[in-house]
Amino acid sequence: MVGTTTTALREVPLSIANPELIPAKRYYDPEFFEAEKQHLWPHVWQMACRLEELPHVGDYTVYDIFDKSVIMIRTADGVKGFLNACRHRGVKLAHGPGSVGPEGFTCPFHGWRWNAQGENTFIFGRRIFSDDIITPNQINLAPVRTEYWAGCAFINFDDDAPALRESLGPVAERMDARHADRLKMDWWCATVLPTNWKLAMEAFMESYHVMQTHRQLYDLSPNATQQYGRNVDDLPVNEGLNGPEMVQTMVNFMANINEGMGGGIVHDTEVAVMEKLRTLEVPESDAASATQLFYANAWRDIEQDLTSRGADVFDIAKVAQEVEFNAVEFIFPHFFLLPMIAAMASYRIRPLTPETCLFEIWSLVLRPDDQPHDTPTEPTMLPYNSPDFPEIPRQDYSNLPIQQLGLHNLDFMRIGKGLNGGDSEGLISNYQRLIDGYIAGRDPETLRKAQNIVNSGFQETILDIGF
Repeated sequence: MVGTTTTALREVPLSIANPELIPAKRYYDPEFFEAEKQHLWPHVWQMACRLEELPHVGDYTVYDIFDKSVIMIRTADGVKGFLNACRHRGVKLAHGPGSVGPEGFTCPFHGWRWNAQGENTFIFGRRIFSDDIITPNQINLAPVRTEYWAGCAFINFDDDAPALRESLGPVAERMDARHADRLKMDWWCATVLPTNWKLAMEAFMESYHVMQTHRQLYDLSPNATQQYGRNVDDLPVNEGLNGPEMVQTMVNFMANINEGMGGGIVHDTEVAVMEKLRTLEVPESDAASATQLFYANAWRDIEQDLTSRGADVFDIAKVAQEVEFNAVEFIFPHFFLLPMIAAMASYRIRPLTPETCLFEIWSLVLRPDDQPHDTPTEPTMLPYNSPDFPEIPRQDYSNLPIQQLGLHNLDFMRIGKGLNGGDSEGLISNYQRLIDGYIAGRDPETLRKAQNIVNSGFQETILDIGF
């Protein structure tokens, strides 16, 4: 048609032709890794820091992704992002968490300076430069688009990308209802995994692995057989429990998650409240009613405990009953929130090389603003096989490096699509196909709509994402 133009899509290496089959080379092929680097990461919203890392004006940290480095700094107008480079000859200005005073950042090479707002305040020997190459927009630190959600600052190198909230979709409302923006760090750990970044994420996109990898959780799960399926011995687990037995099983399950995640997902204070419910009077022969009574009392008592300690807590029972959520919520491309009652855990994964990634874990809790706490400004770095990691991440980390090695002997990974609302590995297929959309160069609105669909829970089925 006259007057119209069509932008041709790029060819996607190792593209997904069958949504149930993921080409194994996507997890180690240098060409595919380069395609992600060039066409995905420059156009997506990335969680760059938690706002609480930077409590005071002048506090900063550094977010690195490939060769891009961004200074995240608390200014008088909130947290902002700036490219981490002197506007004179490119020297990197910041190298980790810190704080600048009135003098701001000083380039160690030629002494140029910038204040906490990113404004250039000093050029040594200014007269040697032509006026037209040192205008404010040329010498102030280069801004990076920054928006906020869930207590975090997100950045996007693409000024034409849709807004953060528009990109998030319904997951934002689900997590807003649970006061995700008011969560505070208990701890923060990280490791370098000998694993492709996508493979590292996919261990948290399905619960199909629970029976084998996290057997301690499977054996304590109420209705485990219904939720996960029968184990290798084809024996039912926790079926036929009476009311009091169901209460004990649920408390044990929550306590096991708490211990297995080092207080993440289910916090120590929440377990302490639930332990007191072991003697809760429930119908002897009605496990379903016992379950309802247990949760009603747990939600009420945990909310009262948080309120009594001055935390700004949501109506736990109301939200739990009225706002659907997933125990693992994925936010494309690399961020997870794991809610359960009021506390959460959080994961962020960043690619380093085709077969290594940086994996970070936070334990997050609702805590009074004035309660003293040694808030970390950087993660505790551990070897991926460190015994200091909690049990559940340790179990996942034991699988991922050998999975990475095994994929070199495989043509495709096979994805379980799920039946009748049961467990599924569909989220793996959904987000991988969205990656293909970015590499192909699909238009921003199509990608935004697809991301709204992909930002979902860990047991999602294979979905139509629009292309």
